[in-house]
Amino acid sequence: MASPKDMTATMVANLKARTGKTLAQWLVVTKKSGLKKHGQIVKLLKGQHGVTHGYANLVAHESLGGVPSVASSSVDLVATQYAGKKADLRPIYDALIDVVSKFGRDVEVAPKKAYVSLRRSKQFALIQPSTATRVDVGFVLKGEAAGKRLEASGSFNSMCTHRVRLGTKKDVNAELKKWLKEAYQAS
Repeated sequence: MASPKDMTATMVANLKARTGKTLAQWLVVTKKSGLKKHGQIVKLLKGQHGVTHGYANLVAHESLGGVPSVASSSVDLVATQYAGKKADLRPIYDALIDVVSKFGRDVEVAPKKAYVSLRRSKQFALIQPSTATRVDVGFVLKGEAAGKRLEASGSFNSMCTHRVRLGTKKDVNAELKKWLKEAYQAS
């Protein structure tokens, strides 16, 4: 699995191909805007320039002091999620990241405080260590019928239509990979 620093370097290298401008060119745009808050810069880049969330986030962080803090904060968020009683769940997370990283270069892994958002042009899934013995994977699979394993999301997360509960790394099987790929392709 690529480190957050490697993922950031890849995003910077792909920035021009994905957005039409290099990082230096985007920094000129953000400097001219006069904006000083991360959320304002992201909103500007997404709304006025059509930049996807991941790249807008990258440019905003660099505009405000550098990408290395993004990489280190991402590592800290994931490490915190899988610390203590949830440490044994980390192999499940790593297996899921390994699966989605093979879908395409446009997959964005965006750690949050309690979960990790998986995005393309929009969120297609999330990974959350919900208990000390279980990781939940939420999916956006509109039109997919819930079944025994693929549950309706219910109160789990309003951004997802379905979820699957995982107790071991073996639960990251062909069926789960198929649902992840479908969600990715639909996003």
